[in-house]
Amino acid sequence: MSQPDDVQAKVEALRAQLERWSHQYYVLDDPKVPDQDYDKALRELQELEAQYPELKDPSSPTQRVGAAPLGAFESVAHPMPMLSLDNAFSDEELSAFLQRVVDRLDVETLPELVAEPKLDGIAVSLIYRQGVLARAATRGDGTHGEDITLNVRTIGSVPLKLRGDKWPELVEIRGEIFMPRAGFEAFNEQARRDGEKPFVNPRNAAAGSLRQLDSRITARRPLAFCAYASGQHPEDDWPKSHWDVLQLFCSWGVPISRYAERLSSLEDCVDYYQRLGEQRDSLSFDIDGIVYKVNDFEAQRKLGFVARAPRWSIARKFPAQEAVTRVTGVEFQVGRTGAITPVARLEPVFVGGVTVSNATLHNMDEIGRLELHHGDTVVVRRAGDVIPQVVSVIEERRSAGATRIEAPNACPVCASGVERVAGEATLRCSGGLGCPAQLKAAIRHFASRRAMDIDGLGEKLIEQMVDAGLVRDVSDLFKLEPEALLKLDRVGQKSAAKLLRAIESSRKTTLPRFVFALGIREVGEATALALAKHFGSIEAIASADLDSLLEVPDVGPVVAEHLLAFFSSHANQQVLERLLGAGVVWPVIATTEDVSGPLEGQTWVVSGKLESQSREEAEETLRSLGARTAKSVSAKTSVLLAGPGAGSKLTKAQSLGIEIIDEQDFLARVAEASG
Repeated sequence: MSQPDDVQAKVEALRAQLERWSHQYYVLDDPKVPDQDYDKALRELQELEAQYPELKDPSSPTQRVGAAPLGAFESVAHPMPMLSLDNAFSDEELSAFLQRVVDRLDVETLPELVAEPKLDGIAVSLIYRQGVLARAATRGDGTHGEDITLNVRTIGSVPLKLRGDKWPELVEIRGEIFMPRAGFEAFNEQARRDGEKPFVNPRNAAAGSLRQLDSRITARRPLAFCAYASGQHPEDDWPKSHWDVLQLFCSWGVPISRYAERLSSLEDCVDYYQRLGEQRDSLSFDIDGIVYKVNDFEAQRKLGFVARAPRWSIARKFPAQEAVTRVTGVEFQVGRTGAITPVARLEPVFVGGVTVSNATLHNMDEIGRLELHHGDTVVVRRAGDVIPQVVSVIEERRSAGATRIEAPNACPVCASGVERVAGEATLRCSGGLGCPAQLKAAIRHFASRRAMDIDGLGEKLIEQMVDAGLVRDVSDLFKLEPEALLKLDRVGQKSAAKLLRAIESSRKTTLPRFVFALGIREVGEATALALAKHFGSIEAIASADLDSLLEVPDVGPVVAEHLLAFFSSHANQQVLERLLGAGVVWPVIATTEDVSGPLEGQTWVVSGKLESQSREEAEETLRSLGARTAKSVSAKTSVLLAGPGAGSKLTKAQSLGIEIIDEQDFLARVAEASG
């Protein structure tokens, strides 16, 4: 249907008016019109779009809600990893972090910092294309999250279209989705009136709301958004500091924290922390600490990252909330490495937003420090607002005749002897994988997402497999038959087939994942990657001596001893042989020893867009030919591979007189070097 000339103008005017009112209400917290005026304008726009469907637009205020429920959330890859932060729990730890910043930058004074409240919500990534919201995803494991675009579109403070017109073709905005306290209380009050179960705290409420497959349910939840960082963005014409990025977001109509401040000293940081701490209970939203970031992006690049956290940012946590309750008993749990951990069973108590009935006691030394007795009244806190732990004992409330908590003489699961290594506080079961508890924990670790990634192999299923004798070590997973699985509780034809497909798929992995999956003490993902890159094969790692292991970055004397102990065990050697015999394979990995290629001694930087491959693939090719790759251009750079959009790296390379080649020259040089 063709529309009158004035209809499109009317539609555009209504959209602009509604977007302006939404911005005033949700972002500026300064509503200019009553709700009925907003509703009237929205209804008028809906009627016009229904009458003239050709005028519909995904970024229209009418399109925030209304999609059909999803069957499941799709997994999506983040353009750049969404990293976690290291924590500081005292002024001394914060001071040490700031000193490391100064030392690593080799400067005399602390660079400017930006401080912001650490919102207690759900981290999300928003991608805008041509200024229009194209995708929203949860943080997930940092590299992959869940696509929650339909749900996020319902949140009034998230712009469907950025304001103004000076936004790039593609930009990623990261922030926190949370539920303000007033909305949380109102929602829970309504839930109680309706006879429904209320949420325990605003964070759980936000998480539960974003996990709804029906976006119409999410739309009824009082959620809000606050941006705190950029992710993927153009290199050209981009602000040089975090503060300027926040101001840019604000100009686009994206909400940022009005409590953000620029600081220049430890004293400023401590003062900011104390001021926000005093306001914490009166804020309209929950926060669990302060985030400090080095403001200048070039300084951030120089500082870099360690493991999964940046060296240029840290979270200063507020003191955990505490409560008083009574210990009803102590249970000793056995972990994957045989460590026996005492856990206090408590009379349930509400602390830090959740009801706590268990708390860690860490080890017997901690029990000794507390002088814990059976039935003691204790102070419990949630460390970092997450892990409940016993802080102290209220001795004056102790019952007469109460006895001390004593260490077990035998493993509480398999009755094997208990060992205590000199210099360690931890008790360990000597039963190894003969201990069902250790075996179950080892299988859980082996099957976990960051290890062999066997989807569907959950804790309850593992319990049944071990108890039924189906799995005596991790290699038995690859021998499972459908008939045996079907005898287990709640396992049907479909779930058995799905699990067996997941196990089959896991046979193709990578060497770093496989090393991590073996569950060697103190060998995390970063150490597994370093070992794989250094040695290149599991055989080389298994046969390495102490001196060879100590040459590996991220491997110290303690880790080296654990590696030697693991690979010298006859039982572990047999399991390793069975795993390789079961067809577990991985691609050949280029090692740090393989530096004798034609590009040995050269340092390359890859920047801009490549047509034939990704930048990561180009870097991998260069490393396979002996070159070292770096993320920034410096006087040590040998060659810059510059595609379209190379930006400041190209400018810097030109100023330093560094050789610059395009993609065609790169492909020709690779072909020549490979020939």
